[in-house]
Amino acid sequence: MHRWGFGVFFLSQLVFLLSAVFVVTPFGDVADDPAVRPMVLLIGMIVPTVLSAIVVIVATIVRGNGPRIDLGLKWSWADVRTGVGLGVAGIVLTLIASQLWTNWVGEDQATSAVGSALDDLRLPPVLAVVIFLYLCVLAPLCEEVVFRGALWGAMDRLRWSRWSAFVVSTALFAVAHLEPARTPLLLVIGIPIGLARLLTGRLLAAIVAHQINNLLPALGVLLLALGVIPT
Repeated sequence: MHRWGFGVFFLSQLVFLLSAVFVVTPFGDVADDPAVRPMVLLIGMIVPTVLSAIVVIVATIVRGNGPRIDLGLKWSWADVRTGVGLGVAGIVLTLIASQLWTNWVGEDQATSAVGSALDDLRLPPVLAVVIFLYLCVLAPLCEEVVFRGALWGAMDRLRWSRWSAFVVSTALFAVAHLEPARTPLLLVIGIPIGLARLLTGRLLAAIVAHQINNLLPALGVLLLALGVIPT
């Protein structure tokens, strides 16, 4: 059993919040410059997310048995298939939930923070593709390491039931996005991802499910950033 617990999760969140502030602050007023803003946005998204996941990985190495054992971060085609299946189911669930939520609160309130930030930006193709890959591949990987990895692992260490870990990690995953208007929708989105972790007992299926679930939103952001979809 590993020797790390909730402290690692909370430390990763602290690193996320502090780095989100400090990586953007040096740009000052220049951040509003249309020529600089896309790069500031990209750095502000990627750096905090990656650093928070690195905190968890390092903690498992220093105070545990490494990410493969402590987080269940190991390759398995069966887990990939489970992740794809739940990810596709998640897309269907997300589309239905998103439409219902948009009808209820209005389109402005239902738009993600990233979508809103890119609403009036036109990006060079390379930057647009990087943001797409971040949203579809890197962000799900890092978020799962933190929420269904560190947080779930902390609860598992205290012998919480798997269903308790599922409920708590799903709830905190939704709240941690800091988008109050979309929290109920994020709760729904997190259900199939959490189920992937619950059913397999490992992290890979949750990562794949999250990546599949993010595919359509990431594609929408890509097309929006390239100006293919009008704002």
